[in-house]
Amino acid sequence: MLKNPGLYIHYPWCIRKCPYCDFNSHPIKGEIDQAAYCAALLSDWEAQQRPGDSFHSVFFGGGTPSLMLPIHVAKLLDSLPIDKHAEITLEVNPGSHEYMNFEDSRKSGVNRLSIGAQSFDDQQLSKLGRVHESADIVTAFKRARAAGFDNINLDVMWGLPGQTVDAALQDLRCAIELQPEHISWYQLTIEAKTEFARRTPILPVEQAIYAIETAGLQLLEECGFKRYEISAFAQVSRQCQHNVNYWQFGDYLGLGAGAHGKRSCQRDRVLHPMRVRKVSQPRLYLADPSASVEHSVDPDEIVLEFMMNALRLVDGVDWALFEGHTGLAQSALAAQWSRLVEQNLVETQRCSTTAQGLRYLDSVLQAFI
Repeated sequence: MLKNPGLYIHYPWCIRKCPYCDFNSHPIKGEIDQAAYCAALLSDWEAQQRPGDSFHSVFFGGGTPSLMLPIHVAKLLDSLPIDKHAEITLEVNPGSHEYMNFEDSRKSGVNRLSIGAQSFDDQQLSKLGRVHESADIVTAFKRARAAGFDNINLDVMWGLPGQTVDAALQDLRCAIELQPEHISWYQLTIEAKTEFARRTPILPVEQAIYAIETAGLQLLEECGFKRYEISAFAQVSRQCQHNVNYWQFGDYLGLGAGAHGKRSCQRDRVLHPMRVRKVSQPRLYLADPSASVEHSVDPDEIVLEFMMNALRLVDGVDWALFEGHTGLAQSALAAQWSRLVEQNLVETQRCSTTAQGLRYLDSVLQAFI
């Protein structure tokens, strides 16, 4: 049975493009007509809506969506069919906190913040092209708490240029000291078409990467942050529900320039997913918000797509979810799965990896290509 979808809203503008960023983000040049963009988002929704839609989570991503005025955020949330208990997340750049009013954001309906700290080392922040300093993270966090936000995530990166184990752990300690409900702790990777791909910095060697990851995982566990996904750690009952829906191969609607979505229809008790992608250039999106590129997920690719998401979860998923989304019986993967079990990479009874399999997830996924 289809569960209520999530809703992703993309705000494509930022103050400055970071050299590692491969998201659809565009540095601000001149005045942004936020009212026009808000109207375009609503027009986009009208073109994509389905009878009975009710969103169980909303995620404002970017770009820097905290640059969007709370009045426009409120208008969107008031105009869309959102469950009264929905988790509503807004990404915040600590370097832009002075442009926003956390109290007004709270009143607009946002109930969760995701603050892009990345590092508490000012030298590293400079190398990463961030527009904030370490002190700005603390200021933004304290202002968010004072405004009543009791569900805050901190994004922290590791494996940074020249980073030592001690430096990586110090970043984590600074994040933990603020006592957020959630920490996204993820390794810096060099993505194609980014500035770092053109002038790649010197990153820690493999031995240091292993040591950072091992020590960081231990520190997070000791401090009460349970790992539930490769890069996601939460206090009790504070997992990001919007992202869990992604990893469980759930549906979500994407609104905004460059947004992606996944919508499914159910035929013969099998879900048939359709990928939807919006035009990435803001000016083209504003000219025609309803324009999109759609394609159905090829039956030959659906197993890999499912596994790329579900196996990121520490506990994986049950096989019934796999069968419902792919239309295949568990036995269809018997040969590949048995080989992975023999290598101690996956569990025997559940669609999930072992701890070793999670560390070497790319190797596990090779079995489904």
